[in-house]
Amino acid sequence: MITLDKLSKRFGPKILFENVSMRFDPGKRYALVGANGAGKSTLLKVISGEHESDQGSVEIPSKLKVGVLSQDHFAYESVRILDAVLMGNRVLWDATQEKERLLEGEMDDEVGMRLAELEGTIGEEDGYTAEARAAEILEGLGITSSRHLDTVSTLAGGYKLRVLIAQTLFAGADVLLLDEPTNHLDLDSIRWLESYLTRDFRGTLLVVSHDRHFMNAIATHVADVDYQTVTVYTGDYDDFIEQKTTGKRQSEADAAQKKKKIAELKDFVARFGASASRSSQAQSRVKEMEKLESSIQVRRSSVVRPYIKFEIEKPSGRDVLRVEGLSKSFEDLRVIEGLGLNLNRGDKLAVIGPSGIGKSTLLKLLVAEHAPDAGTIVWGHDTSVGYFAQDHHEALEPGFSAYEWLHRFDPDAQLEDVRSVLGKLLFSGEAGLKKTESLSGGEAARLVLAKLILLKNNVVVLDEPTNHLDVESIDALLQALIAFKGTVVVTSHDRHFIGKLGTRVLELSRKGPRLFNGTYDEFLERFGDEQGNR
Repeated sequence: MITLDKLSKRFGPKILFENVSMRFDPGKRYALVGANGAGKSTLLKVISGEHESDQGSVEIPSKLKVGVLSQDHFAYESVRILDAVLMGNRVLWDATQEKERLLEGEMDDEVGMRLAELEGTIGEEDGYTAEARAAEILEGLGITSSRHLDTVSTLAGGYKLRVLIAQTLFAGADVLLLDEPTNHLDLDSIRWLESYLTRDFRGTLLVVSHDRHFMNAIATHVADVDYQTVTVYTGDYDDFIEQKTTGKRQSEADAAQKKKKIAELKDFVARFGASASRSSQAQSRVKEMEKLESSIQVRRSSVVRPYIKFEIEKPSGRDVLRVEGLSKSFEDLRVIEGLGLNLNRGDKLAVIGPSGIGKSTLLKLLVAEHAPDAGTIVWGHDTSVGYFAQDHHEALEPGFSAYEWLHRFDPDAQLEDVRSVLGKLLFSGEAGLKKTESLSGGEAARLVLAKLILLKNNVVVLDEPTNHLDVESIDALLQALIAFKGTVVVTSHDRHFIGKLGTRVLELSRKGPRLFNGTYDEFLERFGDEQGNR
């Protein structure tokens, strides 16, 4: 059990949470939610001891082992991948390393006794099955056995995060603190992680995520960091939304009722306050009025929702895109081979597949960021293509304010129009003056979306647009794309997002591409058992 007692934390002058007293119980899985900057990750760091609270305390029984997902992707560069995972169980790793050192030296009675002690420790920690268990976790997270003896430095950045996740899961912790574990995971790996956390892990789980489907799959409770406090709701994320919405409506109705009563009391006091015969009644009404006014809580939520609407300057023709015989290699690695694809106006194509299979490469080929080795890409009559790159933050040239950067893409746009678009994407007032190099990941993503709104393209190509966005922004983007009258090509590891948006699915795999005319849920119904084996 984790107990918080009168816990408070500020970030500069901003109160993140104040006087929080609660507990996280064994066997329960908590999704920590809240707006970007509300304090979710900070709360995890206070609980783990990485950050100190301003006041209050966190109590975790000393007998409990706490596993914390590290964010240092470069901590194990020279270490073999399998060994980095084994290091998650520090007791076992240290015992194994000491045993190997002793076996390399001369043997005597003292060494023999120490070896016997180490054998006992290794046995208690299930050391003789450790490598097999670590390998199984790595496989589940998409790192094949052929890579396990390579060093971590040979992996791409997203796969280094997977090693850190595997290390945390292998530790055998009683408490898991996971901050955005699904970032950089593909759909198969997320499904495996959901299964592991709900089937194999029996301790207390606290996880920060913006993946709605993931939270629905794993959460038994939701801890909402909002209104400068933490409120726990029973159920998954959808249950939480329903409960919070109902509670907010009830609070608003109660406040309206109290304000109506206050108005009636004020009217009575105004009419009879000067009357000697009714002065005591008037005084009584004043006291009642003061009591009602003090009971009306004025609480400001940290949750803000952008307004996103994609309009079209001019519709495209019916035939939007034709791809024939498309192939692309990087040195000896064949990424895409012989791909054919036709898109019609209004199609919403979800491109799926494991990490590294070529999804981003395909999108870059479509928007001419890469040149194909073979094949043709022909955009139809009157198509206008907007592009959201996965590495969009790097595309924001430094030295410009958000307003200046956006205005460059439509110099003829009225000042008010540019500011209006920025305001809808939560860059109101001085936020529009922030320099591009100082923007957070979420701010950078919203600025690129503002560009797409301003340009009014009839085709949008989006590579992992939900990365760095909070749940409210993801939902606003989803609803805007569903309502969009143009054509969409999107890659995403957010299953709720592609499940609601996609009308067609293109799966890329080692066995070649597969095009499915239907939603992602329909695709899973037909081919779900084959995923991960193609």
